[in-house]
Amino acid sequence: MIKVLIVDDQTIVRAGFAALLAAQEDITVTGEAGDGREAVRLAGLNRPDVVVMDIRMPGMDGIEATRRILALPGAENVRVLVLTTFDVDEYVYDALAVGASGFLLKDATADELVSAVRVVARGDSLLAPQVTGRLIREFSKQRRSRPQAPAELSTLTARETEVLVLIAGGLSNSEIARRLVVSEHTVKTHVARVFTKLGLRDRAQAVMLAYESGVVVPGESTAG
Repeated sequence: MIKVLIVDDQTIVRAGFAALLAAQEDITVTGEAGDGREAVRLAGLNRPDVVVMDIRMPGMDGIEATRRILALPGAENVRVLVLTTFDVDEYVYDALAVGASGFLLKDATADELVSAVRVVARGDSLLAPQVTGRLIREFSKQRRSRPQAPAELSTLTARETEVLVLIAGGLSNSEIARRLVVSEHTVKTHVARVFTKLGLRDRAQAVMLAYESGVVVPGESTAG
């Protein structure tokens, strides 16, 4: 079962999400929070697999709550799915920067929400290249005029660096396998090694590092 914590300051929104997710055979809702502080408290008590997190809330917002939840002892496997709208793009960037595994628009369909929870729960990132990639490139361009590459990047092999670039382009393991003409198992091995060498939680962090370190130059396509 996928344990989910729902965080939103609107009671009716929380109730709707809870009813929808609880109706799924593989999902259980372990709690609901109306603000960031309550979210951190419940995450510490219930250890959810996925936190569905609104960004804009009074008091502690979703970004700070995400940072605190992911810093909790034993929270290594907790994933945060951020809810947002197009008019708060910068908040999306900030949420990814503190460790969120992806985002979903608040006007998403019921099926999209359920699918997003499952995607994030299995350790993948909800990163649509046409949306998230644009956000990361734009804000990397604004904030990181002189990227600083971590020393750990030098430990990657040429193929592992290539895989990192393709992850930054939003490609899935199967798409990377087709691009590199190798098996999906081989790609999974490369991805695991990249994450281990760079100390990454998931693909979202890999995307952020790739742009912020200059491995991928803002504005350049990685899908060629």
